[in-house]
Amino acid sequence: MKKVYLQDSNILSPLGFTTAANFDAVFAGETSIKEHSIHSKLGNSYVSIFDQDRLANLFNQLGISNDSSRIEKLAIAALKPLIDKKAPGRKSLLVVTTTKGNIKALADSDELNTYIPSLAKHISNYFGFVTEPLTLSNACVSGLMALSLAKRYIQMGMFDDAYIVAFDEVSTFVQSGFQSFQAISTEACRPYDALRKGVSLGEAATACYISTEKNSDSIQIAADSSINDANHISGPSRTGEGLFLSIQKAMQEADISADEIDYIVGHGTATLYNDEMEAIAFNRAGLRNTPLASYKGNYGHTLAASGLLECILMATCLRKDTLLASKGFETLGTSEYINVLVNNMQAPIRTALKTASGFGGSNTALLLMKS
Repeated sequence: MKKVYLQDSNILSPLGFTTAANFDAVFAGETSIKEHSIHSKLGNSYVSIFDQDRLANLFNQLGISNDSSRIEKLAIAALKPLIDKKAPGRKSLLVVTTTKGNIKALADSDELNTYIPSLAKHISNYFGFVTEPLTLSNACVSGLMALSLAKRYIQMGMFDDAYIVAFDEVSTFVQSGFQSFQAISTEACRPYDALRKGVSLGEAATACYISTEKNSDSIQIAADSSINDANHISGPSRTGEGLFLSIQKAMQEADISADEIDYIVGHGTATLYNDEMEAIAFNRAGLRNTPLASYKGNYGHTLAASGLLECILMATCLRKDTLLASKGFETLGTSEYINVLVNNMQAPIRTALKTASGFGGSNTALLLMKS
């Protein structure tokens, strides 16, 4: 089986406009979650959103037309630095992943531009891809699953390499949806903490480039698995069944045991049910003592972007032998023990696990290894 490696990446978030800037911000313990008003009828809430002036300046610097929607410009801006360095070839795959895409267009009765395949085609045409773009939208596992899917297509010989872009923005539609579940926190979210009150939403666009080429800086996408727990459209399995099985299958593919995993970046949304389910799943997988963090306290929940963004930061942790802490965590608030990091750590890391879970029972686990 071909080995596939993470070659290059770019993160656009309110904390920074490059992967390096984002890593430095998280290392410094920064958060972009602040109190904002998304809509007058929804009241104020704690979310992570871009500074519009900084974002407009970035779009101007990159020469991105104002004719495109904000979400399309975010995706293009995330991808452009990668494609400027490595142009797509005849057998290059583009994977476009988002949960809600340009849902804001519905307010303007612009139905056509709400379709995610239409958005993907615009992005593909902008960069001159020859192949048809692949669209993936599977709740909050979307970004991580897109990386998994692209890896498998390359291993099957269908494509030589792949570009993945994952993005979502904070909108009235999404905010009101989470409020209807009473899942929105009244403060910046605190994953895995005893005083957690729910999710903080965020927005970001993240892109990466993967191929079979190996170099000294490459990180191998060693294994992956996605298993649905089929429990409930908005609630995870109480025993973490889907996540546990996903982790187990990924470890089997990589042919490693639990004690060979050095670091976990969990989903960690700071909702009561998600964090509890994760703790149970990690314990079932033999990972109760493995250092664990969630980056939602830095970024909020960026939906489809979250899995890819957090995986890219995890890859940087591997390169730097650094374990980033879990922002907002103080006291463990799950029924089973998990080793949540309060402070950054310097330690050798060879293998790291990224997990994601989402509505509809979706779960994805992906292992990265130093090459």
